[in-house]
Amino acid sequence: QVSTQEMASHKKVIKIEEQVTLQQLAAKMSLKATDVLMRLLSMGMTGVNINSTLDADTAKILASEFGWSVEDVAVSEQDTLTAAMQAGVDADEDVEMRPPIVTVMGHVDHGKTSLLDRIRKATVAEGEAGGITQHIGAYRVETQRGTIAFLDTPGHEAFTAMRARGASLTDIVILVVAADDGVMPQTKEAISHAQAAKVPIIVAVNKIDKPGADADKIKRDLAALGLQPEEWGGETMFCSVSAKMGQGIDQLLESVLLLAEVQDLRANPKKRASGTVIEALLDRGRGPVARVMVQDGTLRTGDILLAGAAWGKVRAMTDELGRSVAEAGPATPVEVLGLNEVPSAGDPVHAVKDGKTAEEIAETRRKKASKTLIPQDSRVSLESITKNLQEADQLELKLIIKGDVQGSVEAITHALAKLSTEKVKVTIVNGAVGGITEGDVNLAVASKAVIVGFNVRPAGKAGALAENEGVEIRLYNIIYNAVDDIRSAMEGLLPATKVEKVLGRAEVRQVFKITKAGTVAGSMVINGSVKRTGEARLIRDNVVIWTGRLSGLRRFKDDVKEVVEGFECGISLDGYSDIKEKDIVESFEIEEVKTKL
Repeated sequence: QVSTQEMASHKKVIKIEEQVTLQQLAAKMSLKATDVLMRLLSMGMTGVNINSTLDADTAKILASEFGWSVEDVAVSEQDTLTAAMQAGVDADEDVEMRPPIVTVMGHVDHGKTSLLDRIRKATVAEGEAGGITQHIGAYRVETQRGTIAFLDTPGHEAFTAMRARGASLTDIVILVVAADDGVMPQTKEAISHAQAAKVPIIVAVNKIDKPGADADKIKRDLAALGLQPEEWGGETMFCSVSAKMGQGIDQLLESVLLLAEVQDLRANPKKRASGTVIEALLDRGRGPVARVMVQDGTLRTGDILLAGAAWGKVRAMTDELGRSVAEAGPATPVEVLGLNEVPSAGDPVHAVKDGKTAEEIAETRRKKASKTLIPQDSRVSLESITKNLQEADQLELKLIIKGDVQGSVEAITHALAKLSTEKVKVTIVNGAVGGITEGDVNLAVASKAVIVGFNVRPAGKAGALAENEGVEIRLYNIIYNAVDDIRSAMEGLLPATKVEKVLGRAEVRQVFKITKAGTVAGSMVINGSVKRTGEARLIRDNVVIWTGRLSGLRRFKDDVKEVVEGFECGISLDGYSDIKEKDIVESFEIEEVKTKL
């Protein structure tokens, strides 16, 4: 919505709420939409039309070109949400340590599921052991030293899919590696995903009871991937376990709690709940069902809950044993009934003060999602990261490499990694053999990376997902082409050098005061040319006394775009009238020259 008002100071002001279409903006300034569009295009904006939506910052810059100012009167969704949660500063006495939330990752055959089963058996009371049939995507285990919440997600793809939606749910990753099999491609992928999320890793070397188990080889291989064992002076904890025999499980859980202690994980159980949707589905009998991990505060039946663009009153909650519960504190997973629709995995969850506010925020989110299928800030392409990273202290280009054979992956990874310079660093987030998967796309979204495919193509729904998420996939069959392309992208990250190019000069011969046009300088172009567009400066006695733009350039009675050497013209300066005979009007433009590596 847009409204216009004249302020007491007679300054022309347009009020907008977050964004406005170019056509709406033009109407409020009583201008033709095409004129406003042309001005926007002349400012270097591309790919826009009169129906394009402008954010507040762009609207402000564009309106100022026509002498208007823009006031953004929108209340941010975050401000509304904070008020709805009645979130103040946590009192020190209300904040307490909370259990860590742990995700187990690893190669499919390395015993990840067996390890989770063994942990549950070791920590759940005898009578309840058979009762854990309720799959809610997570569960809690009680140990002598404290409680741990485990996320039972199907692999690192789900972990990163949630992270791509902005969810930071995991505190610690347990990486399961089979002692008799070693580091596999899936192991490397899991490490890449955890490192991209900046989540600490504890390595569980499984199947230690098997003949041929070589824990030291695992340590050497993982150290080469950046997981340096503590006993070698690194920071990564390694635990030797046997999920089958139950060996080392207590030590593993103790390591988790020790690392959690160092992380100093805290929450306030007295405030309204906030958390993340782990999974969600539509149940024929019960309606929308959301499996939620509470991360802070306490969720209670009867609370008004906002989950992404879904909302509702919590009708019932059950834990992983299928038992009905009235409340769930920090690091507690529960299944929630009562939402009006099915949210998505990774959606943020907040308990708010009333249904009206929840409905308003949900509606705002729904509108935003429908307006922008691909949010501008989540687009990942070689062009967009140029803009996003130019202001960073250290420029970095992140890549995910997929190839047809290991030799190709290694060759292209080596060639691209060698492109790193002092100015721009190339980071290979992950490199693996095989087609481009949905997991690769989600990792690219989460880590703001571009996918480079060598003799491979997107598999299944990966291509459509990449298009929806705005992830760029670059495909090559010649290494040199990939290297040249990435080098160009790196140069694009560097801020261009601005160079001034003087176009020409005109000497003022006579000054006219004209009622409608203001002050006009009758001038002779003495070298080069003077252009209507671009920049200009007024020079008197070799001193620059004004810099700006021309408001008019005429030959006799005609408006012209350019006047060349040897011809007379009439020049008007935008907002400046103190012009004298013998003054020099210098026409120039600023060129951006690409910086080389």
